[in-house]
Amino acid sequence: MTQHTHTPHPPALVRRRPGLQSVPTQQDLIVPKPGTITLGQETVSRAQAQEAAEHQARVELIQRLGVPTGPDDLMDQFADHLAEKTGMLYGFVNIFLGVQTFVGLHNPSPDSGHLILGRSMSRDHGWCPAVVKRKRALPLPDVHASPRFSGNAVVDAVGIRSYFGAPLIHAETGITLGTVCTIDPEARPRTDARRLLSVIKDEGAEVLHALTSGAAAR
Repeated sequence: MTQHTHTPHPPALVRRRPGLQSVPTQQDLIVPKPGTITLGQETVSRAQAQEAAEHQARVELIQRLGVPTGPDDLMDQFADHLAEKTGMLYGFVNIFLGVQTFVGLHNPSPDSGHLILGRSMSRDHGWCPAVVKRKRALPLPDVHASPRFSGNAVVDAVGIRSYFGAPLIHAETGITLGTVCTIDPEARPRTDARRLLSVIKDEGAEVLHALTSGAAAR
């Protein structure tokens, strides 16, 4: 009987974009024991590997859609609307890159006596990272009412007491581009939380449409 030798199919080519690292394929991952993954010479948890892959997919989608990665006039207007409609001091359109990047930003008046915030923040700070991870809105009328969210660098640095945020989820891919959110040094009554959250979600839907339609880049 004639024996046939099996020639394995060549691995799929990974398209590389300038300045971006490709997401590791399954063949690149060696699993030495449950719960850890070796990627090159670095051992990371499965959760860390998944987070890295999600971040890479987000960066590629942001580039493909032409989402702004710096200050944008239209996104600043949305941030203004967020602050105005909620009555809160700060409003943000936050795109998650290597850092949280506020392409839309509303600060209080320079003579208000409140801190004027910059356009970026570590991905470990604030409450938007929790919104991105859970993929649903987060109302915190009083951050100190929840021990899980009370301890935060933003609380200490800016003295924030209330936060309302919603994710910007790209419908076709399910990838979260970032968030829209507002923060304020005053706590909000729980009776007003539903209204404020509704404002954030509605504004977030308009922001997402503008980002994915390319309106912000024009």
